[in-house]
Amino acid sequence: MMRYHGTITAVALHTSRHQPVFIRFNTQKLATVEWEKMANRKELGLAVIGCGVVGRMRSTLAKDFPGIGWIGLADINEDLGKKLKNDIDADYFTTDFRELIARPEVDAVIIATSTWSHVEPTLAAVDRGVPMLIEKPLATDARESAQVLAAITAADIDAVVGYTQRFRRRFLATKERIVTGQIGDVTAAVTRAFMNRMAPTGEVRLTQDRRFLTPMVVSGTHSLDMCLWLMGDAAKPVSVFARSTDRVMSDLGTKDATFGVFTMEDGAIWSMNICWSLPTAWPGAVYGLEIGIVGTKGVIDIEDTHRDTILATEIPQGPAYNPDGLDLKVQRGVDFLTSFPPGDMYGGELWGPLREETNSWFQRIYSGKKTPHATATEGHRNLLLTMAMDLSAKRGQEVLLPIEPDELMAGLES
Repeated sequence: MMRYHGTITAVALHTSRHQPVFIRFNTQKLATVEWEKMANRKELGLAVIGCGVVGRMRSTLAKDFPGIGWIGLADINEDLGKKLKNDIDADYFTTDFRELIARPEVDAVIIATSTWSHVEPTLAAVDRGVPMLIEKPLATDARESAQVLAAITAADIDAVVGYTQRFRRRFLATKERIVTGQIGDVTAAVTRAFMNRMAPTGEVRLTQDRRFLTPMVVSGTHSLDMCLWLMGDAAKPVSVFARSTDRVMSDLGTKDATFGVFTMEDGAIWSMNICWSLPTAWPGAVYGLEIGIVGTKGVIDIEDTHRDTILATEIPQGPAYNPDGLDLKVQRGVDFLTSFPPGDMYGGELWGPLREETNSWFQRIYSGKKTPHATATEGHRNLLLTMAMDLSAKRGQEVLLPIEPDELMAGLES
């Protein structure tokens, strides 16, 4: 936006990525240099580890951000990575993530590998000392997650975890009302997530070790993070009691659903439930979420089921989550639009919370902007709580919190 004071002429210069930077000249004062701070900043070099669905989305957004001057990609799938490199005109590609992270051009790293393979590239980026955006979770083993968090903390790295739904307008508005005391102190909460089984089918396909790829660890963590974030610092779980079932998804080596009840330090209670085994014909392309939070002075009830925008058509609607190499024979005639968590396509571009989250992170690392991203500490906490639900369900008894990673994993592995 250019504001005109007196007689002003605007001249557009272009960076190496063809992004215009406007210089404003005033005839009464030879040059107005409000652009100097941006002009004097170094364009950042970005490494994206993982060129699948999410890596492609974030890389595509990076090429349009004016503060990103160099993009390198890494993926073990050479064909997949080279295709993304060509599509976004990236500067570099390799099948060796360590080689990429070690390059002198790299100033920041996005970890977008499969759910179970975040640890090694994250630790390599810690050694390099650069800020990171890490897809959740930090690890699928609580001990490894603790190791990653300790390394990030010791190196004083600005690392955030990809909990994309924090960037949606409805949840930001809800957070603001709770923070400003509009419902008083939270006394009870309920979270219910329903997911089409297409998503977990795609999630577990690349590994045979599926012990910890459970509904809570992989997907329930998003709704768990959301409710804890909304409830704020007063939400300190001291115990959880949970149950799981596996009558549908057992052939894939995972559970159908996990339901649990957390008790908080101040006596508040929270019901946290997820089922990701809904039939592929279910109109929700990915998920539907409901959250209710009751306080001493009010209540907030959020219906995020996406049933307000429905498409019914004779043209088959395929899966929203459609990673390379996965052929899901799905034909749905009804679709709850906007139920794909990253957002929706318009004009060949992704619009929605993942765009907001990614661009906000670019602003965070480029100009120090304060953002609502989940911290690495919160990411580790979320993993421990989701795995504590799995442990409670396995034991059939209450689990006291907090619980040490060694005790948690010993119980789950026994």
